[in-house]
Amino acid sequence: MAAHQMTGQYMIQFKANYSRTVLLQLIFILITLCAIILFNSDYLIDLYLKNQATKTGYIINSIIVGLFALGLFRIVIILLRYSIEESALAKFIKNVELNENSPISNIRPKSLISRRYSSVIEISKQNVSVNHSALAATLLASESTRLSLPKFISNILILTGVFGTIVSLSIALLGASNIIDSADGMGSMSMVIHGMSTALSTTTTAIICYLIFGYMYLKLTDVQTQLLSGIEQTTNLYILPRFTYQTDSMLHEVGNLVKALHSAADSMAKTQLDYAELGNSLNAITSNYAQSHSKLSSDINEIKHLLKQGFRLPE
Repeated sequence: MAAHQMTGQYMIQFKANYSRTVLLQLIFILITLCAIILFNSDYLIDLYLKNQATKTGYIINSIIVGLFALGLFRIVIILLRYSIEESALAKFIKNVELNENSPISNIRPKSLISRRYSSVIEISKQNVSVNHSALAATLLASESTRLSLPKFISNILILTGVFGTIVSLSIALLGASNIIDSADGMGSMSMVIHGMSTALSTTTTAIICYLIFGYMYLKLTDVQTQLLSGIEQTTNLYILPRFTYQTDSMLHEVGNLVKALHSAADSMAKTQLDYAELGNSLNAITSNYAQSHSKLSSDINEIKHLLKQGFRLPE
């Protein structure tokens, strides 16, 4: 299937492999991030692992990375599902263009386009008009719930960095307070340095994770939008005209019927003229035949008369 699926009439604009493209982008970003981490491994080990006076940095950074990984995992699952839905929609469009008897043949019954087609059929069986706006709103609401977890993580991810900064500054202030209160403040000075270092590390981790996750969440919403747009366009162009009859469409059909009747009447008039010409020709042929028959009869009578006179037969 081509990356940009278009109908023969260029009516539907639909990217059949858009979700796979986003997945490839995610893989590229993660590989680039891993390469940067490996290239700066010594500095990152000193910043995140060495000389840590408390476990605060470990805990907060672990929470940030854990939320980031959980959100990416959910995004990957949704993208894989939308990839299947895109393939099903592309298959449906192809079946319609090939004039298949059943457009949903060889398509998963639980796919979005298959359920939309079945819903329209069931509504049309009740002899009521199909409310396309209601179907579109219901589908959008249903699919929006799938993005709840990524949306939540996107909203709180940067806040975890702020939380880590506040906790780290609190540790630094506690160390500064101990310096003021004690005569020997060297031990407390390490707490101040540790607090500042932890604040830097947690903020950096949260910002990097937020930038990557925010971009992927944005692309995920783009995938969902273009998929739902493709389904609604397909419904409007290919499904509804098969099962619904609105006032405008009925008038259009009646207009086409009247045009067809006018054409049939013109054909019948031409046929009648042809029959009239044929009748006139037949009358002319019949008249000629009658004249020929009359002349032939007179000729026969004359021959009989001559024979009788030649053989001297009685009349």
